[in-house]
Amino acid sequence: MSNNTVIWIVVAVVVAIIVIAVLALLARNVRNRRRHVEAERIREEVGHHTQHVEKREAFADETEAKARAAQAEAEAKAAEAARLQDKAATHREAATTRRDELEAQRERADSLDPKRRDSDQGKQEPMPQDIPTQNTARDQHRS
Repeated sequence: MSNNTVIWIVVAVVVAIIVIAVLALLARNVRNRRRHVEAERIREEVGHHTQHVEKREAFADETEAKARAAQAEAEAKAAEAARLQDKAATHREAATTRRDELEAQRERADSLDPKRRDSDQGKQEPMPQDIPTQNTARDQHRS
């Protein structure tokens, strides 16, 4: 083999290596471009879905704020109800105490009244069901 042939073989091998390297570089660039386009498409989808998620989060925040307000209102109403119940109990207790005082005064007046004492001897106060009504009294007079 001559030197010329060896040189041509070396040149052909070097050219083949260069061609293979260029083809590999071009293939990598094409692959990178495709990946970049795919990544951009995914980013756009994520951006669109992110807007939707942010709207739902805002709605959740708004609903949560309404729930807190309703809870605070319910607690305020419960406190008002408890205050009114306490007030009613106080009034009822005062009314019961006053009624007892009035009953004691009535009993004292009855014990002081000589006419009342004479009529009470041997006679009990009538029970409400023993008191005749107007119709019953008229019916008795007719008989």
